[in-house]
Formats: sequence, structure tokens, C-alpha cells
Amino acid sequence: MDIEYTFWQMLHLCTSPKVVYQHTKYHKQTKNQWARDDPAFVVICSLLLAVAASAYCAAYGHSIAHACFTIISVVCFHFLLIGFLLATLCWALANHYLLEETAGHSHAVEQRVEWLYAFDIHCNSYFPLFVSLYVMHYFLSPLLVGHGIIPTIFSNLLFMVALSYYHYLNFLGYDVLPFLDKTTFFLTPIVIIILVFPFSVLVGFNPSRFALSFYFS
Repeated sequence: MDIEYTFWQMLHLCTSPKVVYQHTKYHKQTKNQWARDDPAFVVICSLLLAVAASAYCAAYGHSIAHACFTIISVVCFHFLLIGFLLATLCWALANHYLLEETAGHSHAVEQRVEWLYAFDIHCNSYFPLFVSLYVMHYFLSPLLVGHGIIPTIFSNLLFMVALSYYHYLNFLGYDVLPFLDKTTFFLTPIVIIILVFPFSVLVGFNPSRFALSFYFS
């Protein structure tokens, strides 16, 4: 496993994500596949999630058994299972509706999105979300879970930015594929998230309080 390159990717996904997908093009040219052939990213991301979940359990948990359940739930459900479902959904949508027309190019080889690449896109998009909603949120949580309009606004803002950035990176991952068309479709959830933000604040919904109470009631 190339640990150094994995951390390089993680850093640039938070600062210059287009650079990462430029390297994805190079990977396609040298390895003839879009997907990674190194599991290091998934392994390291899972370990970081386990560490972050352990920190939350130490601060808010009440038993070792509950802590173990929470850690397994975060890694296996939040990251892997939801990632599997989202990757499968995006993979199916891309291959069924977004492929460029090949009419008039009878000798062209039909290209399709690899499922493993779709899962790579999820992993890439998830890491900045992890930094925002697991690491930054952990240190800000004493303020964000407070009552009142100010904690509610900042909690919603943090979740809005994190989820929007996830979908922006999701868009970049598919946009780099030369055989896909109308990939701006993957930006649609960002519009929905931005529209929901003011209503969430107006009704007093605090996502930080909701998330923490769900696991640490």
C-alpha cells in the first residue's frame, strides 16, 4: 500500500481536488483503468473514522459495549454500506443516462463507468466530509449543541458546506470521464441542500444536537 501517496491525495482533496483527478487521468493512461488498484485509501479512511468515533465515545459515550457498536456502525454503515449504495446508484445513473452518444462512430469502443471507480469517487468525496463533520465538528460540538439561534445557524452551515462539498467532489469524479455527458446532474443535490438550509434554521433544527442525541442519548 502506498501510504505516502494516499495522504497526498487526502490533503489535495481538501485543498485542490482537481489535481487529484488530473492524476486519475494519468493512472488511466498507465494502468488502463480508472479505479485505484491500491486499497490504502479505504483502509486509512476506515482507521481515521474509527479513531474519530472513539474520540466521540470517550467524550459522550457511557459504556464500552456502546462504544464498540458506535465505532462499527460509523465505519461499516456510514462509510462502507452507504458508500456502496451511493456508488451503485451513481454508477447505474452514469451508465444508463449520461453516456455520450456513439452514433456515427461505429468503430469506437464503448466505454462505461467502472463500479470500483464509482466507489473511489465516494471515498474521495467522503474524506473532506470526514474532516468537517467528524474532526472539526468534534472540537466545535460543545458550542454547536447549545440552545439558541446562533448554534443552530452554525451547525446547519457546517453540515451544508460539508454535504455540498461532498457532492461537488462527486461531480468532479464523473466530470473527468471523457465519455460522460451532462455530468452537472451530480450538482443537483447541492441546490437542494442550499434551499433546505434556511428552512432548517427557521424551524430550529440543529443537526449537531440531532446526530449526537441519536448515538449518545
